[in-house]
Amino acid sequence: MASSFWMVQRFVQSTVRDGLHTSLRESQVAIANIHSKGDLQNSRFLKVAGENTGLKAGIQLLLANRDSGGARRTVEDQLRELGERMGFDFMLVSAPDGTPLAGVLRGTAVRSELHGQLTPLDLSLVDRSHAGFLLMGGRTLQVASIPVDQNDENIGALSVGEYFDFSDLTTPVVLLHNGKVIDSNIPHVAFDDLERARLGCGEQSECDLRLQGTNWISLPMQSYGDGYVLLSMENVDKATGPIQARLRRLFLILALVFVLVAFLCSAGSSSSIVKPIAGVVSHLRNAVGTGKLLELEGEPSSIREIQELAAIYNRVANSVRAAGENLEAAYLQFVGSLANALDARDQYTAGHSRRVSDLSCATASALRLDVEEVERIRIGALLHDIGKIGIADSVLQKSGRLRDDEFAMVREHPVIGRRILEGVGGFAPFLGAVELHHENWDGTGYPKGQCGEETPIDARIIHVADAYDAMTTDRSYRPGMSHEKAISILRENAGIQFDPRIVEVFVKLLPEALSACSAETASEMEEHAAVVAG
Repeated sequence: MASSFWMVQRFVQSTVRDGLHTSLRESQVAIANIHSKGDLQNSRFLKVAGENTGLKAGIQLLLANRDSGGARRTVEDQLRELGERMGFDFMLVSAPDGTPLAGVLRGTAVRSELHGQLTPLDLSLVDRSHAGFLLMGGRTLQVASIPVDQNDENIGALSVGEYFDFSDLTTPVVLLHNGKVIDSNIPHVAFDDLERARLGCGEQSECDLRLQGTNWISLPMQSYGDGYVLLSMENVDKATGPIQARLRRLFLILALVFVLVAFLCSAGSSSSIVKPIAGVVSHLRNAVGTGKLLELEGEPSSIREIQELAAIYNRVANSVRAAGENLEAAYLQFVGSLANALDARDQYTAGHSRRVSDLSCATASALRLDVEEVERIRIGALLHDIGKIGIADSVLQKSGRLRDDEFAMVREHPVIGRRILEGVGGFAPFLGAVELHHENWDGTGYPKGQCGEETPIDARIIHVADAYDAMTTDRSYRPGMSHEKAISILRENAGIQFDPRIVEVFVKLLPEALSACSAETASEMEEHAAVVAG
C-alpha cells in the first residue's frame, strides 16, 4: 500500500515537472521571436550607419593615414554623432583585416537616463572587430557588425553595441563564452559554482543540473555567435515546492486514514473495510500502469472513515486529471506555435500549414477514419513542413526557378523535419506524415521512393491537401490557380502522384470543406463525412 502511494506521488511530481519543462520551452520560443524582431530592427539601423557617406570618407582617410590623430578624431566625431542619434553605447571602425581604427564608448553605468556621453575608445581594449558580446570596463556589451563597402570594395567594418543589463531580466539567466560563465543575474551564486554545475551538461540543448543543493533546468535562450550563448535557468525545486508540500500532507493524511482502517479491520470489521480499500489500491495500481488516475464510483462503504478516504482519493484523481488536461492543451498550443513560426517566414505561405491541416482533417473524416486517426492526421499536417526551418530563406523565398542544388536542398526538408521531432516522444505518431508526405503513388517521390500503400495514409492525405493549397495560393513566382484548374490537375495525376481513392473523396469535399476541421466536434465530423459519402 505504501509502495502504491509512493508511485502515485512520483507520477504526480513527474507530471508537474514535465509541465514545467513544456512551459519553459514555450517561453523560450516566445523570447526567441522577440529577440529575432529586435535583431532585425538593429540590422536595419546598422545598415543605415554603414552606408553613411561621411563615415566612409573618414574611414578611407584614416586607412591612408593610420598614424594621423586628426583623421582618427574626425572618424570618432562621426561615430559619436551617429551613436548619439541612433542610441548606441559602443561604435568601432575596423580595417578590412579586423584591426581597430577608431571607436567611441559610453562611459556611464546609468544607461536608461542617457547621462553619459560617447567618448573616444582606448583601442588597446579590443584586439579586432566583434559580433556577439564584448566585456568592456566590467560591463557586457551586445555587439553586431556590418562590412563597409565603397564601389564594391570592402574598406572596413562597423561594429555597434548596447549595454546588456541583466538586472532588467526577471528570468534567471547565465551568459557563457566558449562554455565559461562570464555574467549572470542569479543572486548569491558564484560563477565557479555555475560552471561546476554545468559540467555534466556537455552539448545538450536542455539540461537538468544541481546548483547549491537544488534542482534547476537550463535552456539556451539565444546564441550570438563567436561562442556566446545566453541560457535561461529555472529553479525546479522552488517551482514545485508548494505542490510537493501539499502532496506530502495529502499522502500523510491518506496514510493515517489507512492505518486507522487497518486498526478497525483488526477489531472485527474486515469484511466492510478490506473490499473498499482493495478497490482504492486497484485504482492506484492501474494508474501506475496506464498513467490515468480514475475516480471511485458509487458509495464505497457505510463507514465514515472509508468515505473520507474515498473523497480525498477522488480529489487527488481530479487534480491529476486537470494537470493532464492542462499539459495536453499546452502541447496543442506548442504544435500550433511551431506551425505559425514556420509560416511566418514567408508572407506567401502564411497560413499554409493551417489550411493543409483543415483540408487533411476534412478528407480523413470523409474517409470514415477513427476520430483518433483524424486528430493524428490534423496535427501531422500542421507539422508537415516543419523541416523547412532548416532551409535558408534565400532558397525558400527565391522568386525565380530553383537550381538543381537548391531544389536538392528543399527536398531535404522531410528528413530534417523528422530529425527535429524524433527526439521528443510525444511527436512519434506524426513522424510518418512529416517525413513521407512527398512520396508519390507510383514510387517517384522522395525521400524513400515508396509507392502505393507503402506510404502511411496520413502522408498520402496530406500530400493531396498540400498540393491543392500550393496550387491555389499566390506565390512569389506565380499567382494562384483557380479551384477548377487545381482539381483538374489532381484528377490527371491520380494514380501517378496521388492516391486515386483519396483524390476522389477530396474533390467532392471542395470547396465546402474549407472551414477549419479542428473546430468541429467528433459528431459533426462524422455527420459531414456521411453527407459527402452519400
